[in-house]
Amino acid sequence: MSDYTEAGRPPDVAADSGNTQRSKGLAKGRLGLLASVVLGISTIAPVYTLTGALGPTVREVGAHLPAVFIVGFLPMLLVALGYRELNSAEPDSGTSFTWSARAFGPMIGWIGGWGLVVATTIVLSNLAGVAVDFFYLFLAQITGNQELAALADNLLINVTTCCVFIALAVWICCRGMATTMTVQYGLVALQLLVLIGFAFAAFGETTAPPPLAFDLAWFNPFGVESFSAFAAGLSLSIFIFWGWDVCLTVSEESIGSEEVPGKAATWTVLLILGLYLLTAIATLQFAGISEQGLGLGNPRIQENVFAHLAGPVMGPLAILMSIAVLASTAASLQSTFVSPARTLLAMGYYGAVPQRFAKVCPRSQTPRYATICAGIAAGLFYVTMRTLSENVLADTITALGMMICFYYSLTAFACVWYFRRSLFDSVRHFFMRGVCPLLGGLILSVIFLRTAIDSASPDFGSGSHVGGLGLVFVIAAIISALGIVLMLLSRLRAPAYFLGATLRQQATLQLQE
Repeated sequence: MSDYTEAGRPPDVAADSGNTQRSKGLAKGRLGLLASVVLGISTIAPVYTLTGALGPTVREVGAHLPAVFIVGFLPMLLVALGYRELNSAEPDSGTSFTWSARAFGPMIGWIGGWGLVVATTIVLSNLAGVAVDFFYLFLAQITGNQELAALADNLLINVTTCCVFIALAVWICCRGMATTMTVQYGLVALQLLVLIGFAFAAFGETTAPPPLAFDLAWFNPFGVESFSAFAAGLSLSIFIFWGWDVCLTVSEESIGSEEVPGKAATWTVLLILGLYLLTAIATLQFAGISEQGLGLGNPRIQENVFAHLAGPVMGPLAILMSIAVLASTAASLQSTFVSPARTLLAMGYYGAVPQRFAKVCPRSQTPRYATICAGIAAGLFYVTMRTLSENVLADTITALGMMICFYYSLTAFACVWYFRRSLFDSVRHFFMRGVCPLLGGLILSVIFLRTAIDSASPDFGSGSHVGGLGLVFVIAAIISALGIVLMLLSRLRAPAYFLGATLRQQATLQLQE
């Protein structure tokens, strides 16, 4: 365990006195509550996640889609409350990395940072890939030339376009937070308007009798046929809520860094839940869950729900849905770069990785080097996985859910240990710093372990396997092993961080300022 107290500071410093924060060079006071919520929604990318997750979730749990969304939301909310408490005590762009290191020691903190960086890198590569598919689909729709849509299947064109999109997102992020948010407001507003419009149009287009009549039983999680099906659906719902923690990553760039980011994270998950439930109910009533026609049980529909349902629901305005999905992926591609870049910045700041990652451009006040490195990593990952096999890329995305559960649960447990000496100071502290994050962490840990066990089966995911082990399990094991190797190499290169020296040094400097 760490030598620090629950607030991550020397024993003679009170737990809640840590609101001073030594600047890393990031722009301060650039983001208010609305901007942070917009950034959180952008990273979650509701249109992009729903078009890919609605079908597979229905495949697992049938019409109990709303119930699984609500249950998947609960651990997100509980963990978000823990994040808010940690941020209130110590706003830091490193989030999971910094707080886990303060609570459990440098090595656990490094692994937590690795989990976050790898998860976001995988998401970035997938987002760019989806953006490519919808970009050429959009071109085909506006020109009437369906051959343009097939260009996405050309490997060279696909990876080249993908790298261009990643480079463009990196360029926007490197220009500064003001440029980033200018783009985000427009893209997020567009996708939300189209998604809400789709939902209301689906309600209006329902035939009499509808393919599936509204039933309160949809909200009953105990109605799912088996625990395995429920766990699989829950794993998918965890993924669609992922990304709200970016609100905490930009805490040092927010107005009221001790309070606003935490509120933004909470509001983000609540708004996303409402949006998901509205869309899920509308889609279920319009399409039903049949395996035929437009039913959500149809494997062809499940591949891309909005691509197949936009026409029947929205008529001539269906092209707006293609634009919305493209806007959603583009917005998330840009905003998701914020998390790995600032995590690497914090890791460089504390000496866990080379200090050049801690460099901040004085003009734009952004971690340009870290952002560019994250872009290069995402591009290389996509090109490698896409070249090997589309199944490898798909299974890598499935492994992402395990990493999300890992670093979210680790941070939740860090919250409980971080505040262990103040848990019984008040009823609020007991629940917000203890019960809520502990319960959220336990739920995510169960999902992580269940997925890890199931993924060892050669039939899991795409069905690909290596030596009898499922490819998803193999990918997760390789990523974990790589993280441990890199951590050991970092310890040899720069032992000060792993001895706790840099953490103590920065804590002292924060107090002096």
